Amino acid sequence: MDAYVEIHAGAGGTESQDWAEMLRRMYSRWAEKNNFRVELIHESRGEEAGIKSSTIKISGQFVYGWLKGESGVHRLVRISPFDSGARRHTSFASAWVYPVVNEDINIQILDKDIRIDTYRSSGAGGQHVNTTDSAVRITHIATGIVVQCQNERSQHKNKETAMNMLKARLYELEMQKKQKDSDNLENSKKEIGWGSQIRNYVLQPYQLVKDNRTNIEMTNPEKVLDGDITVFLEASVYQGIH
Repeated sequence: MDAYVEIHAGAGGTESQDWAEMLRRMYSRWAEKNNFRVELIHESRGEEAGIKSSTIKISGQFVYGWLKGESGVHRLVRISPFDSGARRHTSFASAWVYPVVNEDINIQILDKDIRIDTYRSSGAGGQHVNTTDSAVRITHIATGIVVQCQNERSQHKNKETAMNMLKARLYELEMQKKQKDSDNLENSKKEIGWGSQIRNYVLQPYQLVKDNRTNIEMTNPEKVLDGDITVFLEASVYQGIH
């Protein structure tokens, strides 16, 4: 099953936004190394660097099964490239993974249940993409779930993709209910900050990546950030983390 990976920067402005983009690149590089297809669905750029939020779609065999344990807060510790005093900074970003729903799964969404907004796209796509209100944002009123798509020049295609994303989110929400998870997908998202992280990436004063759930460690964070995360994914799958 394919997967959507949604990245959000935590508090901290440029620092966390740069970290969010690094996190997105990590998952993209992992996908590329495994010959999976990566498609940018949405991104909101930071003012100076990085991204405020972004959604990518990764397509390939068992992608969702591999990545579903990655949902949560990720913490970075490094000497900031944006600090003229070269001080150490801690940044947070979150990743939320949900499956791409097959068309044969029937999820009914009525027009009265959603609000659709269009806006001018920004980011990748070239100058032409900015000349029309082609980007689409859909809000599911009952749950508060919001999905966005801007990767196509056609508003119709962006709406179709956004509707598929919304169906995927609602499907994931229903699966959680069936698993007797009392929190829905949105409410289960902890604050993107200290104490809620699932994994720490320390670049200074020492080098270590440690998963707080599986206790798996790697001492080469640059390699991890370049997509070498299979050891963490395997441990999550083995321990049934999702």
